Amino acid sequence: MELTELTAAELGRRIRDGRIGVREAVQAQLDVIEARDSRYGCYITVRREEALARADEVQKGIREGRYSSPLAGVPIAVKDNICMRGVRTTCASRMLENFRPPYNAAVIEKLEEAGTVILGKTNMDEFAMGSTTETSFFGAVRNPWDVSRVPGGSSGGSAAAVAAGEAFAALGSDTGGSIRQPSAFCGVTGIKPTYGTVSRYGLIAYASSLDQIGPIARNVEDCAALLEIIAGEDRRDSTSVPGLDHRYRSALSGGVRGMKIGIPKGYFSEGLDEEIKNAVRKAAGELCAQGAEAEEFELEAADYAVPAYYVIASAEASSNLSRYDGVRYGFRAQGCRGLQELCRRTRSEGFGQEVKRRILIGAFVLSSDCYEAYYGKAMKVRTVIRQSFERAFRRYDIVLAPAVPGPAPKLGESLGDPLRMYLGDIYTAAVNLAGLPAISLPCGMDRNGLPIGLQLIGRPFGERELFRAAHSYELARGGCFRPPAGPR
Repeated sequence: MELTELTAAELGRRIRDGRIGVREAVQAQLDVIEARDSRYGCYITVRREEALARADEVQKGIREGRYSSPLAGVPIAVKDNICMRGVRTTCASRMLENFRPPYNAAVIEKLEEAGTVILGKTNMDEFAMGSTTETSFFGAVRNPWDVSRVPGGSSGGSAAAVAAGEAFAALGSDTGGSIRQPSAFCGVTGIKPTYGTVSRYGLIAYASSLDQIGPIARNVEDCAALLEIIAGEDRRDSTSVPGLDHRYRSALSGGVRGMKIGIPKGYFSEGLDEEIKNAVRKAAGELCAQGAEAEEFELEAADYAVPAYYVIASAEASSNLSRYDGVRYGFRAQGCRGLQELCRRTRSEGFGQEVKRRILIGAFVLSSDCYEAYYGKAMKVRTVIRQSFERAFRRYDIVLAPAVPGPAPKLGESLGDPLRMYLGDIYTAAVNLAGLPAISLPCGMDRNGLPIGLQLIGRPFGERELFRAAHSYELARGGCFRPPAGPR
């Protein structure tokens, strides 16, 4: 097996044992990026020289005992909406094309303390608004399993990089499914943690009450190891929760005997691809064969999750993105006569079509005439969905569901039909509205050789149970999917 086909945990063990050097691992990964990324478009910025210098520093730190993390020396990638001091952080937008933050996000600080090596910043949908990673100012990302298809979004660059062997693991952000959906399309594993588990300090905001940073990797163990590193209280983020048990790797070996699994009936009705339906139900059967119990139940208001999500997310986006006005930082339109023209032209020229669409929707639903009719009702639906999950978790340990309704669309199919793109979040958005943790992992292949994703949803701060069930299923399935041989 080639070095770049190892999982992050496998590589970390070999680095600690002295069988592989950190520079050797980083150089091998950079070579793969150079050879493949022109086909896939996973990265916006690659830190070649900085990563090699960091590799030497980490190697010395491992020898001296300063770095003892299971991922010390492992090269990883970071989504380009996570601030890194002095490194171009663009949100895949012309508005921030040359923005270099003067500070590190909390997760970057934790990654550096753990001794990881950050290779670069991955491509994404502009300001995380999209489900295909086609709205990027820097061009679309292609799915490594079939380059004529999208990788999903908005963390498509991170998921595709892991799937293509261009990163051992990566960080993404999830607002309505942006980690789980591309993980499903790209045949990798990704977890959206409970809201408040990971600090949002330094994450450029899309919808502040929904955004959460999480890991994407080749298997469950790697996700657990990476989440252990980035999780924890941060005084700079008032929504981060103290006193949690973040020993996720220790939960992997528990098995699922006696675990109760709920399956939402509404998630398996009209609109779900038949091959995905069969694969997910087969996965439920495999968990039951290991001693779990499964039954169907009604998840109240699930049909309203997507419209409620897009009303709330767009409203928060219109507020968060009002700061990009051409006055303080970022892109500035030239030749303007007065402040009004400066703001209007800067936002017209600096934002892409999808971002402008969501800003307009958000401004509309927050207007005095529409606030109660749209935003107020959406917030009530959010409460009903959260309460419905609360009732479900009185009976079940985890909820099992599809991650996506169909296979990865062809490039260009969704851009002309925004509603179709929005419906891609039909099985993921409710989790963000309720603030719950959820993990997506591969559960099979369809007739076209494309991965199928399984989603497991947990109770608040129930990541340990999720990892236990996901790892048990992964072992029964035969381990993680390896990167595809090449583009088709």
